[in-house]
Amino acid sequence: MHVHDGVTEDEFVAMREARDGTLAMPKLILPSLQVNMKGGQLPPEDASGHRTLKVPLNSL
Repeated sequence: MHVHDGVTEDEFVAMREARDGTLAMPKLILPSLQVNMKGGQLPPEDASGHRTLKVPLNSL
């Protein structure tokens, strides 16, 4: 949609930076980063069978 004949790389980058600057951080960015950084591996199950991700409370 955004990439087509007649759109230069500089125009595309400027359009994306302007658009992305108006968006809020995705709600699931922290859990997705944790899983992606581990190559898609989820954390191990605890004694009760739950998998738990850590979410920093004061860093964002």
